[in-house]
Amino acid sequence: MAKMHARRRGKSASAKPLVTENPEWVTMSKEEIEQMVVKLAKEGMTSSKIGLVLRDNYAVPSVRLATGKTMYEILQENGLKPEIPDDLMALMRRAINVNDHMQENKKDMANNRNLQLIESKIRRLVKYYKRNDVLPRTWEYSLKNAELLLE
Repeated sequence: MAKMHARRRGKSASAKPLVTENPEWVTMSKEEIEQMVVKLAKEGMTSSKIGLVLRDNYAVPSVRLATGKTMYEILQENGLKPEIPDDLMALMRRAINVNDHMQENKKDMANNRNLQLIESKIRRLVKYYKRNDVLPRTWEYSLKNAELLLE
């Protein structure tokens, strides 16, 4: 399938192996993993960062396989669900950085196009999250609001 913003085909990449059960070499129990996720979330880490810490420091390859729940479900049960999803926050950070670059370099048309592409991804993601009741229906994206949210 072609990439979304280019006329070329995408690169082939290795796929994650199909694993349906938790490996036996994982030493932490289900409850310990859930407690660790909650502890790291209270320290202010994003869910992607929590996943990296669990993988690298505690040898937990997949929270979902180990606990039977996604990290989002664990955070939601403990009242630590992020107000704005991580992927949307990352895209808004990129848009802010590109916009700052555009303020200094007005004639950089490649980054102008890049900003347009990033903002279209943000709008599609916002539409998806509104449809699935992750974001409130009245939530609107704008660069100014994104700067206020991320500061």
